Amino acid sequence: MPVENNHKRPGVYENVNIREISRSVTGGVEVNIIVSPNSDRQGTDGMNVWRKRLTVRVRSPPLDGKANREVEEFMENITGCRSEIIKGHTNRQKTVMIHGTPEKIISSLEASV
Repeated sequence: MPVENNHKRPGVYENVNIREISRSVTGGVEVNIIVSPNSDRQGTDGMNVWRKRLTVRVRSPPLDGKANREVEEFMENITGCRSEIIKGHTNRQKTVMIHGTPEKIISSLEASV
């Protein structure tokens, strides 16, 4: 059973099993995320267990693709691999494709959460 984080928000937990929200595909890993734009900080914020998605906070507003670009850059920074949004360009719920070795990507994501 995951342990609730300090934010005490229902459905969001610190202990994230990245394998529950990602899948290995040819060429890399697809990760399900939910984006919180216009945030006061950038980073991961646990897993939304109801939606089975990693919560990613970005400072950019959801205008003209700014938040999407920040999400892609953030995922590239934490994994060291090229990242692109492949589903959910106009939605808070997105799927990000991270190109590279699945084992390396998964371990980088686990270290960032």
